[in-house]
Amino acid sequence: MLGLGIASLLLALATCLLAIGVIWRRRIARRWVFVLEVVCLVGSLLLLVLPIGANHGPVALMTNVAIPIGVIVLLRGQRQAFSS
Repeated sequence: MLGLGIASLLLALATCLLAIGVIWRRRIARRWVFVLEVVCLVGSLLLLVLPIGANHGPVALMTNVAIPIGVIVLLRGQRQAFSS
């Protein structure tokens, strides 16, 4: 459990640093956030398809599918802002 807790804290730290990088308009941070959201979306869709007892309620759909899609759409729509 200690290892899982440390891994969760490191992932949260990386996510916060990537968010700061996107706010500061760093291209590499934007790319990593895009990759992270695609990986999260693929994992969530696998959880929806595979019959392993995952939650399929509206909150799980909003959190695991709608939010990553929204982030991907927002990141793809701001190419002009990052080209300066």
